[in-house]
Amino acid sequence: MSEKTPELDLSDVDHRVGKPVGGGQLWDPCSSSDIRRWAMAMDYPNPLHWDEEFARESRYGGIVAPQSIAVGLDYGHGAQPACVGHIPDSHLIFGGEEWWFYGCPVRPGDKLFQERRFHDYKVAETKFAGPTMFSRGDTTHTNQHGVLVARERSTAIRYLFEEARKRGMYENQLGEVKRWTETELAEVGRVRHEWLMSNRLGVSPRFEEVKVGDTLPRRVIGPHSIASFTTEYRAFLFNIWGTFHWTAPPGLEDPWINQDPGWGPGFGFDEEGARIDPRKRDGLYVGPSRGHIDGDKASEVGMARAYGYGATMGAWCTDYLAYWAGHDGMVRHSKANFRLPAFEGDVTYFDAEVVGKEASSAWGVPLVQVKLRLTDQNGGVLVDCTAEIELPF
Repeated sequence: MSEKTPELDLSDVDHRVGKPVGGGQLWDPCSSSDIRRWAMAMDYPNPLHWDEEFARESRYGGIVAPQSIAVGLDYGHGAQPACVGHIPDSHLIFGGEEWWFYGCPVRPGDKLFQERRFHDYKVAETKFAGPTMFSRGDTTHTNQHGVLVARERSTAIRYLFEEARKRGMYENQLGEVKRWTETELAEVGRVRHEWLMSNRLGVSPRFEEVKVGDTLPRRVIGPHSIASFTTEYRAFLFNIWGTFHWTAPPGLEDPWINQDPGWGPGFGFDEEGARIDPRKRDGLYVGPSRGHIDGDKASEVGMARAYGYGATMGAWCTDYLAYWAGHDGMVRHSKANFRLPAFEGDVTYFDAEVVGKEASSAWGVPLVQVKLRLTDQNGGVLVDCTAEIELPF
């Protein structure tokens, strides 16, 4: 007899589609140290986000946060409204993000509030884990004055961890962690430094000067390591002990706030224990993110070895594009599809090209369209991203 095909139990998911959901809300406003920590963790050199003297001389008159910080000031790496409903014996990885930005910068002392909604889902058969759910959720970010800062649509990939472990797709593909030679590392360092210096002064390209086919400076991050993954994780403020509280949309009997999504043994939080011991809700010591920094735990959920965060890759894209846009430009919209994780030992290259121009857009500003691709050292595609970037005339 053939082995029975596993199935996802979606009985707790279907009735939640289209409904608002709850989640975590940070207690405290964003501080200048939070902004600096975020910029450091994202390997983002823009002095507007960390150098007080430089920022005071800019049009902003002081430090402002990167556009990408909206996800850093949210609960659950922004995936909360896409991870809705209890699916027994499941795990989650990120599948992509779409962002809309409305021109309101986040400054020290600001506080973001989130409204969340579970949008939809579909199930497809994948080589990675068999039946796999791709679910989408929406988050609206406003500040303490009620001003719209950003909207996000996140995609979560939910699957049966045991099925992914048995199939071992990444175990069969990855091989050993790459050992870099001094010559190779020197070249990675050269490319990285050139990008760090490419627009430190924040000079914006002029719309009329940019041509279709122009390429943006190449960027590289890595080699990725347990240290870099941990640094990224610690920059998300909700991971700090006691930084948030649970909120729920009014009038809903079952708003899905902090229920168990169905994680496997050792990947769930201990909410009661965390009132005494911070490691019980830390996420790396105990919780769903521990596979990111523990190769054995990564193998248990089909990921083979330590790997990076989807929300981080999305932030990398926003930062990269915003750095090129300069102080008088901004990312208005981006859509990033995540294809591969950033695995331990690998590097990530950024290559982008201008593919279109729109002098009069629905935003009321001139936009250029950019295609961005993130790849590893072997040419494997991590992210495909398209974006619309506002530039001055």
